[in-house]
Amino acid sequence: MPGKNIRPLAGKPLIAWAIEAARKIERITRVIVSTDSEEIAQVAREYGAEVPFIRPEKLARDDSPEWLVWRHALDYLENTDSKDVDGLVTIPTTAPLRWTEDIENCLDEYEKGDVDIIITVTEAHRSPYFNMVTQDEKGYSGLVISPENRVIRRQDAPPVFDMTTVAYVVRPQFVHEKNGLFEGRMKSVYVPPERALDIDTQLDFNIAECLLGIGNRGQNGNNP
Repeated sequence: MPGKNIRPLAGKPLIAWAIEAARKIERITRVIVSTDSEEIAQVAREYGAEVPFIRPEKLARDDSPEWLVWRHALDYLENTDSKDVDGLVTIPTTAPLRWTEDIENCLDEYEKGDVDIIITVTEAHRSPYFNMVTQDEKGYSGLVISPENRVIRRQDAPPVFDMTTVAYVVRPQFVHEKNGLFEGRMKSVYVPPERALDIDTQLDFNIAECLLGIGNRGQNGNNP
């Protein structure tokens, strides 16, 4: 979806939903947008975010690891601000149905300590133990994970969750020292499916417009 980040959703650019959610949280002291686009940067500033740098081209390709984007932002903050960064809160543009409460819950869990990263999760619609399959080299299908005991009902399979793009809270040193989410101590915060929609396709966008239109959440990042 070209131009997705600034495409209007319910009357304002998609990126504005993330910015406004972040600005409502007192524990978030700076709201910074990392982008390689001057057009996105201008929209971000209009909605109250800082854009103190333009992301380098090597970190703006479709295959650029998001982890390195986080590290680049931290490098900038640590090199230009005398204050230590207690935690990096990442609020992706693609989950506009989040509530501020979801981000607050992530911060609460992070502040308990003994963790490197907080992710958000929601119910999985498929289970690798029950109805997710893979194919072998001969084209035969089988379960992704074969449980020791036969699973007849989905309810009997071990619980699994989908990761969402609602929010992440990460320890800065972890981003500098490691190269991915699963290399450290991870905890998760649950988000209900109606707030966890990740906009990746036109269909996702249509669903978001529908949910916002029928009032499943408050406007401007507020809880209903």
